[in-house]
Amino acid sequence: MFAALLRPVAAAAARTARPTTAAPSTLSTLMTRLSLSTPSAPYVSTVPLLRTGASAFHTSAPRYSTLMQVIRKPRKPKVRKVKSPHLDGCPQKRGVCIKVYTTSPKKPNSAVRKVAKVRLSNGKEVIAYIPGEGHNLQEHSVVLVRGGRVPDLPGVRYHLIRGALDLQGVQGRCNARSKYGVPKPSKE
Repeated sequence: MFAALLRPVAAAAARTARPTTAAPSTLSTLMTRLSLSTPSAPYVSTVPLLRTGASAFHTSAPRYSTLMQVIRKPRKPKVRKVKSPHLDGCPQKRGVCIKVYTTSPKKPNSAVRKVAKVRLSNGKEVIAYIPGEGHNLQEHSVVLVRGGRVPDLPGVRYHLIRGALDLQGVQGRCNARSKYGVPKPSKE
């Protein structure tokens, strides 16, 4: 038993040892030199443990919760942050324009972005982006609002849907027409 445990140690020592006159010649000589002084001492491996990944820096095993700990204090599910909270979980909401105006994006972009302040049907007010070139919105226009932020406009987390309710589609658009509420052009 003891010899079987020391075989990997002996093989590793034989590979790394430099050839000298005092080097052990046989496995039995090496085992007698490495034998422990007291037979009751626990065996400690001198072969380094190879660890990979994140566990390479931990010296102890991970501590898991016991069943009683989980029963006393159940695990809480991770709370997901809603990206468009004012829609109340709906895909779209109807709203009325309070104010239609333009704003400039944050650095490094430079433009004149069209936005509208909209009062939704649930009473909440949001700032929504008007996509596409040109629009026909004014105060008291009824629009359909969907989620979706604009990366370079702080505070704008909603988009208006073109071609729905009072907001017309983009005039003269040929590509990506469904995103801008443009019907298929008639063949002439």
